Amino acid sequence: MRGARARAAQALAAAFLVPAMSAHGFDLQGHRGARGLAPENTLPGFARALALGVSTLELDVGVTADGVVVVAHDRRLNPDITRGPDGRWLEPPTPTIRSLTFAELSRYDVGRIRPGTDYARRYPEQQGMDGVRMPRLADLFALVRKAGNAAVRFNIETKLSPLAPEETLGPEAFAESLLAVVREWAMESRVTVQSFDWRTLLAVQRLAPGVATSCLTARQRWMDNIGARADEPSPWLAGFRLSEHGSIPRLVKAAGCGTWSPFFGDLDRASVAEAHALGLKVLPWTVNEPAHMRAMLDLGVDGLITDRPDLARRVLAERGIGLPAPTPVEP
Repeated sequence: MRGARARAAQALAAAFLVPAMSAHGFDLQGHRGARGLAPENTLPGFARALALGVSTLELDVGVTADGVVVVAHDRRLNPDITRGPDGRWLEPPTPTIRSLTFAELSRYDVGRIRPGTDYARRYPEQQGMDGVRMPRLADLFALVRKAGNAAVRFNIETKLSPLAPEETLGPEAFAESLLAVVREWAMESRVTVQSFDWRTLLAVQRLAPGVATSCLTARQRWMDNIGARADEPSPWLAGFRLSEHGSIPRLVKAAGCGTWSPFFGDLDRASVAEAHALGLKVLPWTVNEPAHMRAMLDLGVDGLITDRPDLARRVLAERGIGLPAPTPVEP
């Protein structure tokens, strides 16, 4: 009897394991790898996400002084997660990634969160480690190949700002650098490029029409790239104006993106329905609490970007939604 129960349990578990992201499957994205559990945007973090099972690895990229595309969220080294070669936490002002060669950047350790910071309080379950470096985008592609995962996708955010043009490459050069690595690894069909700075997305659409693009948006007091209340057009939107299109889904459609990726707190049922009617996928960020995950599923979103793919898998399993198969790998 025990053997029969065990076999039944195994069959039930297998029913929830599907290849990562079919054409119409739910898209479970590990934000910066699995930021709630492991150091963000690092090979150990991405390995943790792959071992849990995600359909997409979400990440951010910058470009170094010698033209290397690296996985990093901030234009400047973040003092909350970065220690120098002497082991001490960095103090502002920190250098930009653009001002450092890759060899220089590799001297910094990004494996822990600085104790006592708001960042540390937000991610108490992150398991820190020492000797962790910022990887190249090529290193991440190599890790996924090593894992034998031929289906997981990459949602790559370009980290540049129209408000700080001196800190990064310009939109066209940034897109060219990113696409060169994508092409070198033949990942065009598995990559989506996303950004709050839509200038980069238009550049990707011109340079590589076959690479998917996702328009990131936020309309919050702490961040608003739509700028609907401003007299001047938002510098983030590459010349597009909300007033000329009437709604954010129509604005996103006009910008040529196939996916609308809003802050989850900006979503409601009507906006999701409108986006779907326009042929857009809706992929909210960053959804970490199970109650919020369930609320997003109730709205009919096409996926979730989350720091906690482990919690998201439990919620998806509750709803009978197929889960991406784990592919454990050593970073």
